[in-house]
Amino acid sequence: MSQNRQRPKNVPSVAAVSGKIDDVLAGIRVPDLPYPAGKLEPDAVSDWRPLLVSCWSEQRDERVTHVIRSVHLEWSARQVNAAYVADRIMDVFLKTSGLHPSLARRVARLRFYLAWRMNLEGKKAFSKALLEWLDSLQEWRGWSDSGGRSAKVLMDQLDSLVIAVSASFESGKTEPVNEFCHRWQEDAGKRNTQVGKLRQRLLETEQGAAKQRKAEQSSRALIGRALQGRKLPLPIVRFVLDHWQGLLKQSIWDSGLDGENLRHGSKLLEWLVWIGDPSLSDKDRNRLYHVGEQIGDRILDVWKRVFNESLPAESLSGIESAMVSRLRGEAPDLVEALPAAGSFHWDSTWLSFEVPAAEAFEPYEGQWFVEGEGVGEQRRYFYAFLPESAEILWTNGAGVKLGLQTWGEFQRALEQEQIRPLPQLTPFGTVLAETVELLARVCEKQRRQREQAAEAARLRAEELRREKEAAEERRRAEEAEREAELERQRQADEEQRLADEQAEKERIRKERTLLAEKQVDAIKLGGWIVVEPDETSDEPARLKLAVRINASRKLVFVDRLGLNRREFLEDALVEGIVEGRIRVLGTSAEFDDTLSRVVGRIRVGRN
Repeated sequence: MSQNRQRPKNVPSVAAVSGKIDDVLAGIRVPDLPYPAGKLEPDAVSDWRPLLVSCWSEQRDERVTHVIRSVHLEWSARQVNAAYVADRIMDVFLKTSGLHPSLARRVARLRFYLAWRMNLEGKKAFSKALLEWLDSLQEWRGWSDSGGRSAKVLMDQLDSLVIAVSASFESGKTEPVNEFCHRWQEDAGKRNTQVGKLRQRLLETEQGAAKQRKAEQSSRALIGRALQGRKLPLPIVRFVLDHWQGLLKQSIWDSGLDGENLRHGSKLLEWLVWIGDPSLSDKDRNRLYHVGEQIGDRILDVWKRVFNESLPAESLSGIESAMVSRLRGEAPDLVEALPAAGSFHWDSTWLSFEVPAAEAFEPYEGQWFVEGEGVGEQRRYFYAFLPESAEILWTNGAGVKLGLQTWGEFQRALEQEQIRPLPQLTPFGTVLAETVELLARVCEKQRRQREQAAEAARLRAEELRREKEAAEERRRAEEAEREAELERQRQADEEQRLADEQAEKERIRKERTLLAEKQVDAIKLGGWIVVEPDETSDEPARLKLAVRINASRKLVFVDRLGLNRREFLEDALVEGIVEGRIRVLGTSAEFDDTLSRVVGRIRVGRN
């Protein structure tokens, strides 16, 4: 794994990083944390070591701040800040370290230990041994929680960390943790030496296996392609599978797919199929005799060149008898070639795959990739590309083979985002430096805010004193202004009420005038009106319309006897109807109802 260890960038020294921690522990204030109401006496501060020991022993993933909030005890401001700083550092580590989530979570449980030590000794909680060990965890960037032996090795080592931290809690000293860190580093050196040997041995083994796999699969593909769909005599099928497949495999091993021996061997395989299949060779009997006479010698010759020894005579007996039968024109017993071969598996792509150019795969060699999400993600190392088989050799980074994958499958997995490059890791030292620096800036900002708040409070007190002196005067002035405004409002309301009443009267008069005009226009000759008594008469006078003079808009009325002639202009008649002095008989009921409604609205408006 160490071959991929990233050297931490700008990892600060202990003094440079943790020098600001004491200021943060003393000065920062975080909302919603259980700070004491005032400064506590030393005897009043609760001992939190038993609580932290319990959380560590149970390997809980809770935040320290959550734990101290869950119990009703008195904590000092320094304890609360130590809990918050430890949580903040480990929360950032969980998000940015790039380690497998299961591994990062185990390490993040150190928050309980760090909170305890920061409360006691501030910046000294981050010893040199502890920081170097935390940074060295980058060597395990490719670790996956697979449940295998190599995965359990790391978990067993972290179990030793549980014991070391518990011992530190019990003794009140940091030596057990520092000793654990030193032993870890020593073991890492020994492990890296062994890993180098394992990696080299694995590469040599897999390169040979890839060449062997290419020879095996390519020879099977040649035979499968030749026998597919053919019916042949069984001796020819057995010879091809028992002897000729081995020759093709050895030829590919020696010279690849372009060798001379493979070319001759493939051609003889085709002739054997041609001779054995009557549907092919019966069409040219002369050629059948010619090929049959020569094929035995050619098989022996190619065999001799490939294996440097003669083919046993009995190996050819079966195909010789089959060829003699064919030359005599006899109908041989035929079988389906591939079914007769049993479970013969072959893949034609081995005859046509292309090895990608070096610039295509070289950028990926030596890189880590991730498959899956969260705690279920699996990491694998692109250890080498095997050109013989165009396959990728995946390992766990420590010389243990995880599997093989064809180049095409790898490209498709990348395109479909089923696998992705492992992002750059963030060393713990960088996490610590950036987090403490950020908290230090927040602490300084809060300090300035407190100073500004104190000055603002003093100025505010002075301002309040001056405001109090003017408050009574403003109150009196405002009261007087309010009374004046209320009086103005009352006057305006009264004027508005009178204006509304006058407007209502005008509206009613217009309605009555329009109705009277309609009644006047509707009076026909012979129509009756009633004129109320006036100064000259004590009783109402009933008159009927005798003449309507349109030119002068005059109407002439007489009594029943045609006497007592009275003349009315239309406007005067309308005015009399509106004022109620005159009623038009026949339509008077409608007018009276309308008048009642108008008068009713006037009364309601007044009330």
